[in-house]
Amino acid sequence: MSFLVSALPYIQVGVAVLLIITILLQQRGSGLSASFGGEGNIYSTKRGLEKILFRSTLVLGALFLALALLTLILR
Repeated sequence: MSFLVSALPYIQVGVAVLLIITILLQQRGSGLSASFGGEGNIYSTKRGLEKILFRSTLVLGALFLALALLTLILR
């Protein structure tokens, strides 16, 4: 159990780095920034790499949140 508690921060940092990379790889002008004057089509569908990046961002965000909560509970 102590190994898990000591390894969680390192795992969380790795997930955070992957989350930052997936956010930075997404196209500009899509999402919330499009509603503030950026170019973006609200009704377009995500396909290919854009869809993979979007879903992996959601999964990594949820994983980061779960790891943060687990770290709080175990400490």
